[in-house]
Amino acid sequence: MSFRFQVVVSLIALAFANASFAQTSADKPERIRGTIQSYSGGVLQVHRRSGETVGIAVVDASGLNAVKAIQLSDIKPGAYVGAAAMPGADGKLEAKEVLVFPEAARGMAEGHFAWDLGAGSSMTNANVDTIVQGTSGRDLKLSYKGGTNTVTVPANAPVVTLIPATRDELTAGKRVFVVATHGKSGAYNAVQIIVEKDGAAPPM
Repeated sequence: MSFRFQVVVSLIALAFANASFAQTSADKPERIRGTIQSYSGGVLQVHRRSGETVGIAVVDASGLNAVKAIQLSDIKPGAYVGAAAMPGADGKLEAKEVLVFPEAARGMAEGHFAWDLGAGSSMTNANVDTIVQGTSGRDLKLSYKGGTNTVTVPANAPVVTLIPATRDELTAGKRVFVVATHGKSGAYNAVQIIVEKDGAAPPM
């Protein structure tokens, strides 16, 4: 699978997760964050942050990527990013992480919508218009269809991009972010998996 195709599959999966409000609860994709316990026989066992361990079926159509840590200075005007943020004490959006999308993924899941990193968290997938150095980090002015946002990115916020991954990298102890649909008997089916690599864990 080419890198371009793999990335596009990955971001379609994330866009699909964003569009899940139009589906029934049984079909609604779910975001699963946790640590791999094992991967065998096409089933990924993940110990979730919430405490339980779930089985996730990995099939040929499941997208698979890893993350690569990059620097805040690598974000340039014109980049297409996804910024998960929370309102700060002053009410302004403060990034908890920023994903710099590869060019092949430009426009995927564009917009500003609720996210599930905590109460009041949001995700903005948008173009970077300008970057201004502020007192508490860099302020990214983001534009998307229907609106604009300014997000402050503190120096300690993880900044990552997507890189290819293989199933051989689904090893015990690695942290993962999985978009999955509900399968039979309480199991899940993986739509997209993003796995830790070289110590860089999926921050989204």
